[in-house]
Formats: sequence, C-alpha cells, structure tokens
Amino acid sequence: MHDSVISFSTSSTQDTIFKPRLLQLECHFTWGLNKNDVDLTDLLNRLEEQLNLDLGGEAGVARAHSYMGFVKYLLGSNTEALSNFERSVELTKSRGNDCDKLLVVAYGDLAWLYYHMGNFTECESYLSKLSNIKVKYPSVPYAEVLGEKGWTFLKFSRKYYERAKECFKKALELEPEEGEWNAGLAIALYRLKYILQNSAVSNETSSENVIDQLRRAIAMNPDDDVLKVLLALSLTAHKQVSEAESQVEQALESSPEHPHVLRYVAKFLRIQGSVDRSIALLKRALEKVSNVAFIHHQLGLSYKKKIQNLRFAGSHHRTGAELKQAQEECTYHLEMATELKTGFIAAMSDLALQYGAKQDMQRAEEMFQNAFQTAKERNETCWYVNFCYAEFQQYRMKCEPAAIKHYTECLKINPNTYHGKKSAERLKNIAKRRIENNPQDGEAFGILGIIHKEQGEKQQAIECFEKALSCEDNEDYLRDLCELRISLQ
Repeated sequence: MHDSVISFSTSSTQDTIFKPRLLQLECHFTWGLNKNDVDLTDLLNRLEEQLNLDLGGEAGVARAHSYMGFVKYLLGSNTEALSNFERSVELTKSRGNDCDKLLVVAYGDLAWLYYHMGNFTECESYLSKLSNIKVKYPSVPYAEVLGEKGWTFLKFSRKYYERAKECFKKALELEPEEGEWNAGLAIALYRLKYILQNSAVSNETSSENVIDQLRRAIAMNPDDDVLKVLLALSLTAHKQVSEAESQVEQALESSPEHPHVLRYVAKFLRIQGSVDRSIALLKRALEKVSNVAFIHHQLGLSYKKKIQNLRFAGSHHRTGAELKQAQEECTYHLEMATELKTGFIAAMSDLALQYGAKQDMQRAEEMFQNAFQTAKERNETCWYVNFCYAEFQQYRMKCEPAAIKHYTECLKINPNTYHGKKSAERLKNIAKRRIENNPQDGEAFGILGIIHKEQGEKQQAIECFEKALSCEDNEDYLRDLCELRISLQ
C-alpha cells in the first residue's frame, strides 16, 4: 500500500508480526486508493445520499458502508469507520449462508482498521477468519472480490476506470453469466468511452464494445434502468435516436424518481435540444440528492444551453428578464458545483466563462488561474481549462495572441478529442483570416503548420512551415520543419 494513503503508527514489533499478512489482503487498504485522487467531501456527500435513498439494493448499501468506512478512516474518524465496516458485514451476512467470499473485503478492512487502532487481538481475529475462508475456498482470486474491487475503482476516481474495467473482465472470466459483473463492465466501458472521450486520457474502447456490453448487461439485469439510459446516450452518439428514445421512455416509466436515472435522462434531453425538460428533471433529482456536484454542474450546462437558445431566438420570442434569470441560475448552479466538489476543474472552467459573460473579468481570471493551479497540483492535463480560457481571451478579452496560445495548448494535448478538434477549427479560422489580410503573415502559416503536424499530416505541415520561414525567421518553425523532414526520411 502506498505510504501517501496509509500512515503506520504501530511499533516495529507489531509491524513485523502483522504487516506482511495485512499487505496480502484484498481490501480498500491495499488497493492503492490515493486520497489525493478523490475529493473526499464530495465522495462523502454522494455516499450519504446513496445510503439515505437506499440505492443499489442490499449489495449496493453494504458496499456503500464499506466505502464510507474507508473514507471515514482517511478522515481520521476510526470509530465511525468501525461502525460502517461492521454494518457492511451485517448486511453482507444477511444475504445468505454462502457469503464467505463476499466477506473477504469487509474482514480485510476490519483487520487493517483494528491494526491502526492498536487492537491487535481483534486484528488477529479477522486475520484468522480470512485464513479459514481461504482454507474453505482455496482457489483464488474470487470473482466476488474482483467485482468489489471493480466497483470501488468506479466509485473513487476517474483515474481508476481502466483498472475497474480490468477487474470486471477478470471476474467475468471466472463467472461469465454473473449479471452484476456484466453491469460493472458495461458502466466502466461507458465511462471510458463517453466520459473520458474529451480528455487527454487515451483508451481503446470502441463504441461497439460499449453498446454490445450494455445490451448484454441489460439482458441480465432487466430492471436496471440506469443501464438503459446509458445505452440511450451511447446510441445517441451514433445517431440511433429512435431506439435511444425508446430506452429513455422505458427507464423513466419504471424509475420516475430514481436520481441517477433522472440525471442521465436530463443529459439525454439536453443533447437532443429539450433544455427545459432537462432542467425540470435535474431539479427533480436535486429534490432527492441536493448535495451532488454533478447534478449542479449538469444544471449549469443546461442553463448555459438555454442562454444560447434565448440569444439565438432574440427579443421577439423571449424577454430580457428570462435571459437574466437563466444567467443567474447558470451561475448559481456552477458555483454550487465548485463549492460541493473542490477542485471540480470542468465546473471551475465553465463558471469562469460565465463570470466573463457577466463582464466580471477579475473573478473570471481568478477562477481560471485556480483551475490551472488545481490541474497542476493533481498532475492532470489542462485541456478543458485551456480551451475555455482561449475562448475567454478571444471573445471577452479580445486578446488573440493569448487565445492562439491556449487553443494550441489544447490541440497539442490531444488533437483527436472534441475540444482538440474545436481548437484546430478556431486556429484555422484565425490563420486564414490573417492570411487573407496579409499573405506574408508568417505566424499564420506557422499556426496552420502546427495544426497539420498535430493531426499527423506531415507533408502539409512541412509546406506550411516552409511558407512561414519564407516570411519570417522563427526557431520553433525551423525545429518543427527539421523534425518532420527527418521523420519522412
């Protein structure tokens, strides 16, 4: 286990006796869950909402208590952690006699917690229980443990989605027809493909794999309406709108009050252009789960879309008062998202743009710099912050050099994402306009060269850099030109 997550405070003698055995366990303490990868307050809010609403059935509630126990431990509340771990054991045992494999994670958590609390008698007791389970079921790994590990990675951080996918795949190699692991794999694939598709995180998950796995998971879990809405969103990305609408209707009819169903249906409706319905559903979801940053962010995005629609419609169709209200709602929900989840980089960037739209340039600049700093501290790429900041510089500050710089940064992080492509489009428009005004604009040709280079169009990039150098000396263009020529040899 990483020292950045677990701090040992026991004597060296006890370390020698217990630590080698504890490190062999499969539980939250040994899975590399770094607290720097997650906003613990946001996670705590989500877990409390899940427990309050009793979401996920017995298995989901037992799992939520395990997560809660580990989070409480990370926050230094060992007594509350113990209560949650014990509740997880109690709920797991209530599922039936053959639950030993399901108890492996909870017993491991309790062994670790008692070790940190200095209660070595209880620690030994749980280590013995785990030894007995291993004697009873010597063939490892257990699919049940792999599944729990997969759900844990999905819950804690998007940085762990790839690990979640691998856990569910391994569990399904042992039990191919288990509905829960099929559902987990479907969700992991969906998140890798559609949630991370606009980030710099590269993944090889194909759309077909996601849709096929979602269909398989729904067939095994016909009452899981969240899966149906995820399928609808996946189908929409491939213009299969009719089937997507059918899945949404089924999900809403069966689970009209489920907050996760509501929020994903709202996202579907926003994508389809039904902004007011999207807002209405998200507000219904907020009545169930008021402290979830994701829902506030989605509401902010919906109001942002509504603002665009109102401006497009013009004063003949909508009043200025309605536009002002939409702007206030947008700002409010984005501010709530950033308050509930500190370091919510996407929401911070969207909020900064909203401040810019309201001509509050100082707050916009401060929020952007906070977003850049947060990304740097977390060692995350700033693709979305760069894109939003470029828009801010281009359209609000009217500073084209800064806009070019940050569109270029976004493009270079990953040219194949949505925002990478949008950055290329914006840069191309700027370059072409400048060349029309001045055919000897070397920087404009250099911009086109960078676009072609990042998109893998080497010959076109060489031609653009040659034109740029014929107009002005620039060491960067010369270096890029040399690299491209060498790569083509």
